[in-house]
Amino acid sequence: MTTAGIPVPGGFGLYIHWPFCISKCPYCDFNSHVADRVDEADWQRSLLAELDHYGNKTKGRRLDSVFFGGGTPSLMPPAIVAALLDKLTEYWEVPAALEVTLEANPSSIEAQKFNDFRAAGVNRVSVGIQSFDDAALRFLGRAHSSAEASHAITIAEQSFDRVSFDLIYALPGQSRAAWQAELASALSRGTGHLSLYQLTIEKGTPFYSDHRRGAFSLPDEDLAADLYELTGEMTLNAGFQAYEVSNYAKNGQESRHNLVYWRGGDYIGVGPGAHGRLTLAGERLRTEQIPGPAGWLSAVAEKGHATRVCDPVAQADQADEYLMMGMRLADGIDRIQFARIVGRPLDACIDGAKVAALCDAGLLVADQRGLRATSAGLLRLNAIIAAITV
Repeated sequence: MTTAGIPVPGGFGLYIHWPFCISKCPYCDFNSHVADRVDEADWQRSLLAELDHYGNKTKGRRLDSVFFGGGTPSLMPPAIVAALLDKLTEYWEVPAALEVTLEANPSSIEAQKFNDFRAAGVNRVSVGIQSFDDAALRFLGRAHSSAEASHAITIAEQSFDRVSFDLIYALPGQSRAAWQAELASALSRGTGHLSLYQLTIEKGTPFYSDHRRGAFSLPDEDLAADLYELTGEMTLNAGFQAYEVSNYAKNGQESRHNLVYWRGGDYIGVGPGAHGRLTLAGERLRTEQIPGPAGWLSAVAEKGHATRVCDPVAQADQADEYLMMGMRLADGIDRIQFARIVGRPLDACIDGAKVAALCDAGLLVADQRGLRATSAGLLRLNAIIAAITV
């Protein structure tokens, strides 16, 4: 794959952000908004304008994936999705096997709309289940019940060949036995991909202030580690590979779009608050869109795009980003690809003495191919990355 004759490893993806939700979940720090009314025609025009802005900058590349994220993209009119996907071939080489993912919430799923999304060109859906336990769903502020969650997966599987769903674990008061039973139920459903996240408390969310004032507590580190190891064992026994810290897939079912991020590829970010990384004229750029929906619409109407940041990424920052993302993968970082993306050898960007010590401790593996964390190292990944980065 090339851009203007320059090889671009890692892949090339398109992210489209739909910022609207029915309600805001207390743990969510994404750029999402609750709106009484959405001018669908205005949003379609504006998203198409953004697509044209970036499409002309990257014309001729091979597109590996499209991801509709949010917010709640399943609230989008399928006609807008179709209009955007119909434009792809005007800018890029689009393979027949292009992965097109749409995120959905169980409360916004109904069979006819999913059929319309499929007809529009969506071929993979990611459903935000989060839990099959009604009490946990109430705690997480979700608008659906466990019965609706199960029904949503059934509808998704009837409409799409590739289905993923999310679960959150390590919840307050959750026991090993409770998570084991819930995960066993999830694995019995036969989907090819699962995203299994430990609950994290993010600044700026209602959960952050609730947690600080002692309204709830999270499982201690030993239990959290036990739940993570249990997750790895159960998914492996069910035929899933833990290809990333929180993502598990059967062979060939990995999220190609997320792999673009983790492998240091290029991606366009379109829509309020969307971020991107693009290599243009041999220079790595970071882009960021205006986050507020009203301001985003106004900027697109005025300038044809709503990018508020388009800055070069310093080589040292590229190295840090690649370490942060690539080390999340079970395969870790490939030395050759790291050098191609960052422009410096991997060994020049890490502390060799600390890497050696962490290898001796059984937390890292460094070899001719590259650098990766062991299963024990993945439990301490943030601390390890901070320690080895120079």
